[in-house]
Amino acid sequence: MHLPVPPEQLKKKLVQDQLITSEEFDALTVDAERKNQNFLDILVAEKGIDQDYLYQLIAGFLGVARASFDVAPLDEQLVKLLPEDVARQHQAIVFKKEPDGSLGVAMTNPSDLDSIQFLTRFLKTRIVLYLAAVSDLNRGFSVYGLQTASDFKRIIQENVQASLRNQKKTAEESAAELPIVAIVENFLTYAVSLRASDIHLEALEEETLVRYRVDGILYEVMRVPKAVHPALVARLKLLSGLKIDEHFKPQDGRFRHQIVNQIVDVRVSVMPTYYGEKVEMRLLGSSQKPLSLEELGMLPDVSKKVAENLKKSYGMILSTGPTGSGKSTTLYAILTMLNKPSVNIVTVEDPVEYNVRYVNQSQINPQAGITFASGLRSLLRQDPNVIMVGEIRDNETADISVQAALTGHLLLSTLHTNDAVTAIPRLFDLGIPPFLVSSVLNIVVAQRLLRKVCSVCIFSYTLDRDAHALVAHQLQLANPDATADSLVPKILYRGKGCPNCSFTGYRGRLGIFEVLEVTDTIKVLITESKFELAALRKAARENGMKSMFEDGLLKAQLGMTTLEEILRVMKE
Repeated sequence: MHLPVPPEQLKKKLVQDQLITSEEFDALTVDAERKNQNFLDILVAEKGIDQDYLYQLIAGFLGVARASFDVAPLDEQLVKLLPEDVARQHQAIVFKKEPDGSLGVAMTNPSDLDSIQFLTRFLKTRIVLYLAAVSDLNRGFSVYGLQTASDFKRIIQENVQASLRNQKKTAEESAAELPIVAIVENFLTYAVSLRASDIHLEALEEETLVRYRVDGILYEVMRVPKAVHPALVARLKLLSGLKIDEHFKPQDGRFRHQIVNQIVDVRVSVMPTYYGEKVEMRLLGSSQKPLSLEELGMLPDVSKKVAENLKKSYGMILSTGPTGSGKSTTLYAILTMLNKPSVNIVTVEDPVEYNVRYVNQSQINPQAGITFASGLRSLLRQDPNVIMVGEIRDNETADISVQAALTGHLLLSTLHTNDAVTAIPRLFDLGIPPFLVSSVLNIVVAQRLLRKVCSVCIFSYTLDRDAHALVAHQLQLANPDATADSLVPKILYRGKGCPNCSFTGYRGRLGIFEVLEVTDTIKVLITESKFELAALRKAARENGMKSMFEDGLLKAQLGMTTLEEILRVMKE
């Protein structure tokens, strides 16, 4: 169950403090075992127990102090007393020197005797143990990334030069040679250290451009000579099981790669362009677990609305937004909430991004005749309670989805619309009659992803006159009936930039949301002979719907994100 203290000890204290009942604790214990998730994460996500309180409590049980990395910057020399692979394997960071000369070591499990003995022998001194959350350790691991950056560029340059000396070999032969293997390995390792979600290798006229997407923003990392491009592409095709000698057709594949003690699934797309083949790699942690609604960034009132609609045994739940807005991640979070022994969940996806235990997941394969529509037809014969369709993108899929939702199934899917309300006319466009839309639709969640303020270098500031006017204008657009000027916050937050966030002021991402509940009033408006979007939007607001801008502004007031980030994402 991934607990550093006996469960009964923790249960007794939490029940005593009236934070959970004995029955709820036992049920969550079973849930954590079944889903192979960290029990402490589930307590925070499902019961809203404060993480600091929880870790302080466990630290007290263990007789150790709680590690704090916020008091002073981490000493790079101390951290690097443990090599990165050792630190990650034992989930430990050396972060302070004690007055008696011993070393303070922060661990996620200070009761792990084998790791303690190993670390004591390795460091050759007495160690003082501290309890750390995973988020604390990740901040410590970011120190290794600073060295990784300089090592990365040096290693790439050395191997590029070595590869250029082998120019007489074909691209296929070079793909198996050590320099090209090392370049690809380092591209992947450096991307993981930066928490990049994507790697782009782009063929230009005279060189190859390497770009990483970190927290949704694409950054140029370096350029390498065009002469090594064919060998790099051949290497990635070889790893992905693609045809090395095919250069004029798009190809898709995937492979699994191990970096230190972390396994990463790499999804590869190769596309022919004017100057050569472009490669895009999507990095997915193979052990990555679906997040809870709260971890996605939903505030309590929003997550409560979604949770209430999950109690219904049939109907349709839609997640909407543009590509890359986190729609699939939201559906996985909902699947995790519905994932119980008494529920049969089946999915048809493109592609399967998270492997969820006890969920029957399938992937579309147009070459084999498996599309969303045909896959959905097959799923209906599997006696499902819950069905997830990766995307409703055509009339046939829309029609089968609606029929499934009408016949006793809870159906989850995504749709490409700009906000929650425009999902209604989009369903009309896909050929679904208004009376069926009103009958089948339960809730629509529209969203965008934006960057979080770095928790290490965050600072507050007061809005100037121009920023105040801009926010007031946006609030007025979102809610014409409100006195927008009085709703503008006086203080907001930004990040200064530090090693923890690679000097961007941001680290990680969260969602901003707009939730449309299909109430009886909304159903009447959907079926009106003269459908009006403005009337629907007004009724939704009267029912408590907040716009994505308002949700984002509230998160900016809480120090979770910045005004600049909200405006950037909403403009997109």
